[in-house]
Amino acid sequence: MLDVALKVLNEIDSHGFKAYIVGGFVRDYILGNITNDVDICTEATPKDIKEIFDNITLPRMDYGAVRLDVKKYRFDIMTFRKEISYYNNRKPMEVEYIKDLLEDLKRRDFTMNTLCMDKDGNILDLLDGQKDIDNRVIVTVGDPITKFMEDPLRILRAIRFYTTLNFSLSEEVESAIKRTKSELSRLSYQRKKEELDRIFCHNNVKRGIDIIVKLGLDKELELDFSHCVFNTDLIGIWASIGVNGNYPFTKNEKELIDNIRKVRNMDNLDNYVLFRYGLYVNVIAGSLNGTDRKMIANKYEKLPIKNRDEVNITSNQIIGLLEIEPSKKIKEIYDDLINNILYGKVLNNYEDISNYLITKYK
Repeated sequence: MLDVALKVLNEIDSHGFKAYIVGGFVRDYILGNITNDVDICTEATPKDIKEIFDNITLPRMDYGAVRLDVKKYRFDIMTFRKEISYYNNRKPMEVEYIKDLLEDLKRRDFTMNTLCMDKDGNILDLLDGQKDIDNRVIVTVGDPITKFMEDPLRILRAIRFYTTLNFSLSEEVESAIKRTKSELSRLSYQRKKEELDRIFCHNNVKRGIDIIVKLGLDKELELDFSHCVFNTDLIGIWASIGVNGNYPFTKNEKELIDNIRKVRNMDNLDNYVLFRYGLYVNVIAGSLNGTDRKMIANKYEKLPIKNRDEVNITSNQIIGLLEIEPSKKIKEIYDDLINNILYGKVLNNYEDISNYLITKYK
């Protein structure tokens, strides 16, 4: 990945423009973490980049950003710029292209994200980001209150880095978060959920939620962590907390969360519950209740059937066997069969099933 990124820098440089890898990739490189997320900053404009490379898209050309695909890698390339003012605390209303790397770095959020790498792989540290990485502390570039007022998403980014990197918050940053946390209400629920997802899916999630509660961000985010369970996955976390209904879950996420909450009040080792809601929902609900995952998985694997299609008789065979018309009655018969097969009262073969149906329904 790094080799490909350096080739991109050298290609831009060969056309007379300075370019650097910047931000999270360099930070993670220093920390010894592997990432494929590469941002490049350059004095070249989007128009210049478009003339250098063929395979680019322009997702945010109005903000001086283009996207370059090289082999299996994707690079976001952004022109050095100075943001004049912000709209709705998120998007800059005005952007001015500049030629000064330092001025471009000053608009960024945290010092640890201002480190750059040049075309030869050398690290440039213009704002003491290396020191803060060494001290494992999150420090804003400039006044933290100003930074968080400009863009309150930076508050959640600070919490994410606190969680995922196991860094601490500087005293100034922690104080500024407390003073500006009400600004979180101006963020869309979509943006809040994106950052919270990154926090909730990390194995250090408890640390993240603890600081959210400590700083009073839970109230601003309209979340209730009083019954939160940590030894689970992302969906399990969302299922275990109180959530404002405006958070935008996908149809699949919502169905899983609703089912997990429902199944928490059931026996996750019961055959019908396992069959009806499936392994994943029962494992997550069981983990929230303290039931051993392996026990649930083993019980699920021993089910005689795991879905209706495994029942060894078809609807047409039932209709012919019982000499009845197609109707809702077929579903009732299937439900009865499934229940009896699950609990071993009827063996799942055509002979036993047909004998049972004839005895009960004919």
